[in-house]
Amino acid sequence: MGNLGPPELIIIALVIVLLFGASRLPATARALGRSMRIFKAETKGMREDSADDDEPASRPSQALPPAQPPAQTMPPQQQGPQVAPPLEQTQGRNDIR
Repeated sequence: MGNLGPPELIIIALVIVLLFGASRLPATARALGRSMRIFKAETKGMREDSADDDEPASRPSQALPPAQPPAQTMPPQQQGPQVAPPLEQTQGRNDIR
């Protein structure tokens, strides 16, 4: 099942060309290559970040400022969740089921 020989690979290539069309294959391969490069760069960055996290003494600690409560810009009666009126009221009829 896992042994693909030259005839099988040729058949698979022909099916791919028939499905996607010969004109779209270069653009698809280019997009796939870009995606792989981005993925490789991101995984490399994650590995470097995890290596940096293992050595916390090498970086100076940065203290975050204390959290500030959000400013109240709305009057007290309008605070809270906004809920849409029921569907029956918006359409002006009560025969909706």
